[in-house]
Amino acid sequence: MPVSLKSYNTFGIDHQCAELIEITDAAELPALIRSLDERDQSYFILGGGSNVVLTSDIDITVLKMANKGIEVFEDDVAWYLSVAAGENWHQLVSWTFEKQMPGLENLALIPGTVGAAPIQNIGAYGVELMDVCDWVEYLSLPDCVTVRLMASECRFDYRDSIFKHDLKGKAIITRVGLKLPKMWQPKLNYGPLAEFNTDTVTPEMIFERVIAVRSEKLPDPAKLGNAGSFFKNPIVDAVTFANIVKQYPDAVAYALEDGRMKLAAGWLIDKAGLKGFRLGDAGVHDKQALVLVNFGSASGEDILNLAKHVIDEVHHRFGVQLEAEPNVVGRFSLLNE
Repeated sequence: MPVSLKSYNTFGIDHQCAELIEITDAAELPALIRSLDERDQSYFILGGGSNVVLTSDIDITVLKMANKGIEVFEDDVAWYLSVAAGENWHQLVSWTFEKQMPGLENLALIPGTVGAAPIQNIGAYGVELMDVCDWVEYLSLPDCVTVRLMASECRFDYRDSIFKHDLKGKAIITRVGLKLPKMWQPKLNYGPLAEFNTDTVTPEMIFERVIAVRSEKLPDPAKLGNAGSFFKNPIVDAVTFANIVKQYPDAVAYALEDGRMKLAAGWLIDKAGLKGFRLGDAGVHDKQALVLVNFGSASGEDILNLAKHVIDEVHHRFGVQLEAEPNVVGRFSLLNE
């Protein structure tokens, strides 16, 4: 029987799938996958639904990763966490603080599940998953063999990993290993954290500031449908950045080690005059231009049309190509083509 996915995606888009199965034990997966393959039934893996734009009903089975469990090992150097893919990411960050294991504070309040985190190498405020990841365990398809990749094998890059390329559609992440060094070092390079004093700042201070800033700028999906940051911060060479600065001296960017510059996509969108812009019920958030929102009845196609408009306007103004972060699922796709 068809199942509505409205409550399973943070945009709150009401499309249906053929069936939905919650996976509470990763050990169930091999038999289930083989059964679906025998029926020639297509399937899609869903985490927290915070990185998805549904554009139509889908005649496939959705497998919702809901397995739980956190195991902790430690030595003199670090805490080592083995976390089930279905755990909520922010709840994990909060749990580590309760257990006095700092290191994830910059990544607080990022939506989604632990299993989804390695796919796009989630990051915020100068820290990425790759900085704390030890290994990733997944079920390989179609042979249903469990494989563990060390972090160095995951080809992590800015919002990127092997799971978006060679292993796309060939892996179901079941557990993630994290390594949190006991010699804690604050990461204060970005924005609202730069005002802290390195010698006096505590993990709690960073944790609370990140939550406060994200809560102020990013709308609660339960009240206003969204998928968090919709666009990646584009990376340009030094010459391109210099040309932008000539016209816009207030351009916001961060220098990378290789000499390139990471532009703030939110600044580009805002400067293009699009903050608060709406196409029907699909809109650019009026407090954070990096976020696209559903004001109530926007369809996935509406969201994509708005995203395409934003991409076109920014390219026209700056000559910079924005790239969308969310996965588009359904018949319609207008992005990154």
